[in-house]
Amino acid sequence: MGVGVGPWPGGEADWPDDPRYDRELLAGGDRRNVVDGYRYWTMEAIVADLDTRRHGFHVAVENWAHDMNIGSVVRTANAFAAAEVHIVGRRRWNRRGAMVTDRYQHLRHHPEVGDLVAWAATAGPGGGALPVIGIDNLPGSVPLEGYPLPRECVLVFGQESVGLSAEARAACVDVLHIRQFGSTRSINAGAAAAIAMHAWVVAHG
Repeated sequence: MGVGVGPWPGGEADWPDDPRYDRELLAGGDRRNVVDGYRYWTMEAIVADLDTRRHGFHVAVENWAHDMNIGSVVRTANAFAAAEVHIVGRRRWNRRGAMVTDRYQHLRHHPEVGDLVAWAATAGPGGGALPVIGIDNLPGSVPLEGYPLPRECVLVFGQESVGLSAEARAACVDVLHIRQFGSTRSINAGAAAAIAMHAWVVAHG
């Protein structure tokens, strides 16, 4: 059995009279990776609906090494309705892990960390600052568990191998770590991003 749904039952005479629906999808079926409530909707209609209920947190990823985890981060950000995903450094990134969710998730590019910081300085409610919060298991970092994550903020993640750059660390109001209990020094960057986003959802979602 294929993923998604086939053509709209009953034929063209029974198609819904709603501009959100895509006539090609109604005729041929909808096999996209979307929840059932968005079946047959146009991409533009889905994005517009998501825009009415996106959350107040942003996600930023440093991309100095063309990090393959970014696709996974984008997919998770879409699942948790993040406001935007910010790619810092290289504009190009491996989109395979996003599973096409980048079409529905707002993305913004910043050439340098300083550009992200300058954007965040006026991107909060009423033109105020959005606090930048790092996620990395650095000396001096504090546990994510129990930390009062702000309702509006930027969660920033470093690349897989080296973590947050010195400039990114300096821009953060706090750096948080995810408590671990095994032998590994660190967990996958995409997994860490998912845990941090879910922590925000538990607090505010």
